Amino acid sequence: MSRARKLLERMRRSKADWGANDLHALYVGFGFDFNHGSNHTIYIHPKHPELRATVARHGSLAVGYIQHAIKLIDELKKMEGN
Repeated sequence: MSRARKLLERMRRSKADWGANDLHALYVGFGFDFNHGSNHTIYIHPKHPELRATVARHGSLAVGYIQHAIKLIDELKKMEGN
């Protein structure tokens, strides 16, 4: 199992105490491209540009960021038949 898949499973079990670096590893591991804004990183999947996320770059992130990431990766897996 890839690092990104293991990370996704850990996030499913506990949505608290994750940081921007964790989400970066998750999104990049699932093939998302990224651009840095002033305080946020924007992730967009190159094959499915409608799949996008904006992540603040600071300490611990709100649970909503993790919930959105899980939903986005699940949608990606569904679109790609995984």
